[in-house]
Order: sequence, then C-alpha cells, then structure tokens
Amino acid sequence: MSRTVKFILAANLAVLAVLTFAFPELMVGPGKLIPGHRELEADCFACHQSLAGASAERCITCHEPQNIGRLTSKGQPIVKPLTKTPFHQKLVKDDCVACHSDHAGVKRYRQQGRFSHALLQADSRDQCDTCHKSPTDALHQKITGNCGECHGQDKWVPATFDHDKFFRLDRDHNVKCVTCHERNDYSRYTCYGCHEHTPADIRREHIEEGIRKFDNCVECHVSADEHDIRGGRGEGGRGGRDDDD
Repeated sequence: MSRTVKFILAANLAVLAVLTFAFPELMVGPGKLIPGHRELEADCFACHQSLAGASAERCITCHEPQNIGRLTSKGQPIVKPLTKTPFHQKLVKDDCVACHSDHAGVKRYRQQGRFSHALLQADSRDQCDTCHKSPTDALHQKITGNCGECHGQDKWVPATFDHDKFFRLDRDHNVKCVTCHERNDYSRYTCYGCHEHTPADIRREHIEEGIRKFDNCVECHVSADEHDIRGGRGEGGRGGRDDDD
C-alpha cells in the first residue's frame, strides 16, 4: 500500500472522528428522539456521558423522581396520568434506561415490555390494582386483590389457575369468592358458611352415610350436585367409607 493511499485513509478517519464528536446526532444517533425530547436532538450530552451511554443521573436533572407522574419536567401538573398512581417513587433505584429508550431506532429493535416488577420495592409488588385496571370478566368481578395467587409478574397470561379442576362454580356456587375464601385468601376455603354451618354438623351428616374422611370437601365433591363424587366413594380412600360398614 502506497504512502499516498495510507495518507488518504488516515485523513478520512480523522475527518470522521471530528464529525462524530462535532455532530454525534447525525453520525451515530440511532434515530429521532421522542417529541418531548425533540429540543435535545443536537445535544447528545444532555443525556449521554462521553463513551458511556445514557446516564440516569442526567435524566434526573429534568425528571425528578418524586414528581414523575405528578408534574411535567417544566413543573406543570399532569392532567391525565398514564396510571392510577405514580409508581416511579416506588422503584428500588433510579435506573431510567432499564425501561426507557427515547430514540426511534432503538425502539424498533428493543424487546417490548421491558419493565420488570423486580425494580419495584418489595412492599409494592403485590399492589397490582394501583397501576393495573381490574379485569371485567365474571370471575374477576368476584375477586378482590391477591392477583399473585393465580398470576405471575413476568406475564399476565396465561394464569396458573383453573377453578374447574377443583370445583365447578355451577348453580348456587356461582357467588363472590369471599363466600368460600375468607379474607381473600384463595389458598384456603370453607364450606361451613353455607353447608351445615359447623364442623360438628358436617361430621354428623357424613357419619350417617358411613363416611369418615370429610375434612377436605373438594377432594370428593366437584360441583353443586352432591351425588357427583370425584372417583366414587371408597376409591383410593376418597369418600372414606370404612371397610366394615
């Protein structure tokens, strides 16, 4: 390679380097900024540190965490917030780029739905309805809270629970969940509120039928039909009839 060619290559590289630092928004910018940051198109270092990428510390100079969701960066009240309650105040740390990327080019290729609930303080992770609207289907209208007993925080669907696998909510059993699950604890249930009212009455009712095992109702009963017994009495110990009876 001749000295002339080497000189031309070196000169081109030098020009590119100068242009990159002089006009980074044109040379290395990954796309247009969001409308709210349009005035910063030519000022990359308002958000970025040299050779280190975007900095949360620089975001905070305009977007104060305590005001996010309440006030604009200009200090004006937000008339219509995106969520019921500002949740940025409940984050474990100020890490804006963990969720936000304001360049159009980055948005086209980044993974969607980047927010992780692990970024929230522990006492806020179960307060789903402060940010999310409650579903309006028939089942969820009967439920209050405790979303985590059926849903994970990585994805809302699919849910991990199918009530029909345990008990069909037919006829008179199609009621609010608190009728059987007291204090919205869906890991437990009671039938005493409607049936025989006390364990002693339940015991007497089953003993008359020769049934000794009756502490877990849905182990045998699968629907409002009292004769629809799971597995049949006496099979595998279900139904609990004594062999002598």
